Amino acid sequence: MQFIWAALGLVCVGLGLIGIVLPILPTVPFMLLAAFLFARSSERLHNWLLSHPTFGPPIVDWQMRGAINPRVKRVATLSIAAVFGISLALGLKLWLLALQAAILSAVLTFIWTRPNF
Repeated sequence: MQFIWAALGLVCVGLGLIGIVLPILPTVPFMLLAAFLFARSSERLHNWLLSHPTFGPPIVDWQMRGAINPRVKRVATLSIAAVFGISLALGLKLWLLALQAAILSAVLTFIWTRPNF
């Protein structure tokens, strides 16, 4: 079972890395999920992720305080706005835009109600 957890953690790291360049794919949630999966499968991978200079600090902040860096909040907001703007530019159907707006608004509400560190 540990092999499956570790494999899923590596998939999440891969998706998180892809999310660095694709605004539609979030990086931090995948890294948080990877940390969760690594904690159940591989102490070495878990420690590697937590000590990573880029990905480690947001994960530790989340685990310790449920906090999100204000800069990350701004980047997430801009990314969400860009994705919605692309949807508008593509002329998606109104019901799909409304659904997307509701979901993205819920995500933004969650992000902005988390404490800063």
